[in-house]
Amino acid sequence: MNEKFFSLPWEKQWAVINAGYRVFSRNSYRKSPMGEIAAEAGISKSLLFYYFKNKKDLYLFLWNKAADFTMDLMKQYNCCKREDLFEMMYCGMQVKLKLMKEHPFMCMFVIRAFYEKDLEVCREIAESYEKFKEFKSFDALQKVDPNRFAEGIDLSMMWRDMYLASEGYLWEMLKCDEVDVKKIEKDFTEMIEFWKKIYLKKKYKNATNTAEGEEK
Repeated sequence: MNEKFFSLPWEKQWAVINAGYRVFSRNSYRKSPMGEIAAEAGISKSLLFYYFKNKKDLYLFLWNKAADFTMDLMKQYNCCKREDLFEMMYCGMQVKLKLMKEHPFMCMFVIRAFYEKDLEVCREIAESYEKFKEFKSFDALQKVDPNRFAEGIDLSMMWRDMYLASEGYLWEMLKCDEVDVKKIEKDFTEMIEFWKKIYLKKKYKNATNTAEGEEK
């Protein structure tokens, strides 16, 4: 991309970024024309190509922007500093809910990009996602006390299953015409409590470790 994009006032940068999220979140990569993104951003198509050399360039920029935005918010919420795995998951859920409320098109774009099959972008997206997932997995599992979990539990497999179940659930919810944030929060809280009952040893199952419990 052209670094001069960053010299634009933030309002103009965000107009382009948000337009990209809106258009790409509604269609597949192939069916999202740059002209439509330019029109929604209120700029000419030629100017959009001045800042981004092609559609792939813009698409990957938006993907990385969403990842950076998410990580910054997770740091603000101190998600990675939580000692308890399920408390960390609850904190991460709060971050996602905040993003859904304030940036719904960004969230939908991320989910759609994850399932994108176009060969022009799918490999880069998959590689980037794996690095992000491995980082989150390492950060979460290095703090886990294995003695709190039931005998025979493969912690890496447990984390993978919970992570993929969460992402799959979000994809289903974001496909709805209207995202019900309160329902998502309720369902996620129930999922976390269910996982605690399955994976934790009996003496830890009723412990109140989530941020929700602390607030109460």
